[in-house]
Amino acid sequence: MSSPLSIDGAPKRAVRKGEARPIFLNRELSWMAFNERVLEEALDPANPLLERLRFLTIFFTNLDEFFMIRVSGLKQQLHAGVDVLSGDGLSPRAQLAQISDALRPTLARAQSCLQNDILPQLAEHDVRIVNYRDLDPSQRAYWDAWYESKVHPILTPLAVGPAHPFPFISNLSLNLALIVRSPEGEQRLARVKVPAMLPRLLPVAEDGSPLILGKRDGPLTAPIRFVPLEQLIAANLHTLFPGVETGPVFVFRVTRDTDLEIQEDEADDLLKVLEEELRKRRFGEAVRLEIQKGTPPAIRDGLRRGLELEPGDVYEVDGLLATPRLSQLLQLDLPELKYTSFSPRVPRSCAGKDLFKAVRAADILLHHPYDSFAPVADFLMQAAKDPQVLAMKVTLYRTSGDSPIIHALEQAIENGKQVAAVVELKARFDEENNISWARRLEEGGVHVVYGIPHLKVHGKLALIVRNENGELRRYAHIGTGNYNPQTARVYTDFGLLTANAAITADVADVFNQLTGFADPPRSRKLLVAPRHLRKQLVERIRREAEEARAGRNAHIIFKCNAVADAEVIRELYAASRAGVRIDLLVRGICCLVPGYPGLSETITVRSVVGRFLEHSRVFWFHNGGNPEVFIGSADLMDRNLRRRVEVLTPIEDPALKAWLREVLLERYLQDTARSRLMLPDGTYTRMRTGVEDRDVQREFTKDRR
Repeated sequence: MSSPLSIDGAPKRAVRKGEARPIFLNRELSWMAFNERVLEEALDPANPLLERLRFLTIFFTNLDEFFMIRVSGLKQQLHAGVDVLSGDGLSPRAQLAQISDALRPTLARAQSCLQNDILPQLAEHDVRIVNYRDLDPSQRAYWDAWYESKVHPILTPLAVGPAHPFPFISNLSLNLALIVRSPEGEQRLARVKVPAMLPRLLPVAEDGSPLILGKRDGPLTAPIRFVPLEQLIAANLHTLFPGVETGPVFVFRVTRDTDLEIQEDEADDLLKVLEEELRKRRFGEAVRLEIQKGTPPAIRDGLRRGLELEPGDVYEVDGLLATPRLSQLLQLDLPELKYTSFSPRVPRSCAGKDLFKAVRAADILLHHPYDSFAPVADFLMQAAKDPQVLAMKVTLYRTSGDSPIIHALEQAIENGKQVAAVVELKARFDEENNISWARRLEEGGVHVVYGIPHLKVHGKLALIVRNENGELRRYAHIGTGNYNPQTARVYTDFGLLTANAAITADVADVFNQLTGFADPPRSRKLLVAPRHLRKQLVERIRREAEEARAGRNAHIIFKCNAVADAEVIRELYAASRAGVRIDLLVRGICCLVPGYPGLSETITVRSVVGRFLEHSRVFWFHNGGNPEVFIGSADLMDRNLRRRVEVLTPIEDPALKAWLREVLLERYLQDTARSRLMLPDGTYTRMRTGVEDRDVQREFTKDRR
């Protein structure tokens, strides 16, 4: 990654008045550095073998989304002639070039990891991906018959010619390309799509028969062989092109722009507009062509021209394409190749108790996935059934197909309660799922609101209003993660259950703003974006700077997913120059330059990547010896602080505040097994010593609270 601190040749427009040099790392390259940290986990032989494969599928899935959103956005700027420079002074064309240059060697490492490391080691455990041609004749005959009955009828061959324009190739689909030649010598480029509804890897019994046809019950175990579906189709392509000669077959894959553009001012019905945009998504412009290594120029160039791509948009792959679809192997019943099983605990304060009584007694802070998500679901279901509960409100950004939260809301309606759900339809890549749940809730009688125009509702909130002896009392859940029990098992997040009158009144104000036409004043306790969250964070950063200038101890610790907001970064630089100690725990993008003389000498940046996805956000301020600490949904990015409804809540219980600082944050700052330290040039170095390394995630799995 190029350093942003070189003064010579720095574009003038990248430097604000009074600055001698650019002070921001490139956002896209910083994201790529994060994804390389994911790849490092796949490369790490200390991780169980199937977990290494899981990290590899995450790496490639992340990369697909990066091209669909970020690279496509840069291409749109380039094609529109938009002359916008990034914070580090790069034009869209320059950023695309740097992305390509940085990515190709990383892709080579990732593909080598799969082909030369993970798959050979799986073979040592009697799990093999074999070539169709390596099956014996009787086995191939069996599979050819299976192809004829199960695959051939759903295939559609498409050849490019005068009467057949270049076909549309859907996003992320796996495809076969070949040259077909008529008896008269006419040649055409042909394409066949590999059906996505069939398994990518076909499990094969010892006799060659397909296990997916019911030859074996229960989970698959070793020894087992798999045949790639695309190889079976390739071996039988002559059945799709009778009477013509078929040349060698090559595999390719296309990535398209999938970002949605919704003009909310013109959308009378956001639900219908979003459904229409989702239908258009599959027709987005192509941004990347992945193609099997060794593909002849005639096929390679024919595909590239048909997709209207530049030569630099083509990526050769040495080995299997579409690595995310190899996640099928993760379902193998091979516990010795996976992490030791882990069961989330139920805190003693929640176990077998009346949760309303427990929350009235003291705030409860849940730390997922180490603490079970069940108390959250139980709290809402208890509210749904409790005759004293009058109303329930919840925000839904992403949820699961069998969400107990949805069931609780439906139960509440059946029991005659007032129920409102703020469903964020524009949650990227979850739009169709959210439309489905929105309709289901509406049909059930829930008052469904789709948020605020031009803002995403990203805050994680639930509010319960209960009649207690003739007085109304509010209860709230405020979280850092989505109301999704599945991700709560693999993401680290916090959830606060509280009956604090000021906090719950603020939560009620947020819901009134979301569902009505309210414009609440400054909150009592909560920090809420976009109104004042950034301003109040900046005020606290400046307060620490004043403490440092006065010669007193000043310290800031932030744990979040991204630090990219220019204003916040400038304030952190100013605080560092004043002498404030600043520790940043940033999983992903970080555009701040740490440890640079005269700019950020007191700032350290660490990134933890491990078994669980670090997703929790904590903002801690020393505050002259009376610490303030907040948790919530916001990252330090412009979109979170300016274009989303985000909520941070203070943690006021002294015991919880002490635990967050002295246990949680301290463990992260002491971790060496999973932490990487960020250097001033934007690269990262592992902190692992090999001698009694501390693993923060492992330590939390062993805790019992």
